[in-house]
Amino acid sequence: MNDQQLLRYSRHILLDEIGIEGQQALLQGRALVIGAGGLGSPAALYLASAGIGHLTIVDHDSVDLTNLQRQIAHTTERVGQPKAESARTTLNAINPECHVNALVERMDDARLATLVAQHDVVLDCTDNFRTRHAVNRACVAHGVPLVSGAVIRFDGQVSVFDPRRAEGRAPGPCYSCLFPQDQPFEDVACSTMGVFAPLVGVVGAMQAAEALKLLMGVGESLAGRLLLLDGLRMEWNSISITRNEACPVCGTSHS
Repeated sequence: MNDQQLLRYSRHILLDEIGIEGQQALLQGRALVIGAGGLGSPAALYLASAGIGHLTIVDHDSVDLTNLQRQIAHTTERVGQPKAESARTTLNAINPECHVNALVERMDDARLATLVAQHDVVLDCTDNFRTRHAVNRACVAHGVPLVSGAVIRFDGQVSVFDPRRAEGRAPGPCYSCLFPQDQPFEDVACSTMGVFAPLVGVVGAMQAAEALKLLMGVGESLAGRLLLLDGLRMEWNSISITRNEACPVCGTSHS
């Protein structure tokens, strides 16, 4: 770590739980952010500013005027540009030391498997169950922790699904344990239901915090817990999540 890096990340280094070793882990870390919208914007901004070494952003969509109410990685001048590339421009301006790979493409299972295997942590910042389950399957298959977030109207949620085994600890539940992939769920779009802008910032920032903790190995993650935010009352509720042994993705008969 050079003198400029010591200065840039000094407020992290001052924390006993992080120190130089923790910051060095971030500089060597690789994070995959799927979705560069309301959640992906703040998540990616904090990952880059905190000093993540390699950041891959995936989004097939382009910036629309209706996005700018909440998707803070983009600007009015970039309407019509691919979101992934717009986000890369913003992140490079914040921290040019962060290597940002912008992918303007739709993800299928094969592509996700390749990408997830190349990263240390995955942040699901998408807005549909089909993609969330595909991301979850790839993370379980490759043993990569997944940080999941969602917001609609005035409600938000965030959790961590960590398939890794550790000494004295079995793998935690996966996303499919909470929302079974074989059950129908109706996707609710922001375009029809609306979303309170600051809440995506709150949840996206929490996703970044959980990802950074996982990369540095500090604190206790949200694995096994689902946090629910009622934005109208500004109240958090925590729900315990247990592994479903019959889960078709991570259950014992499929391990």
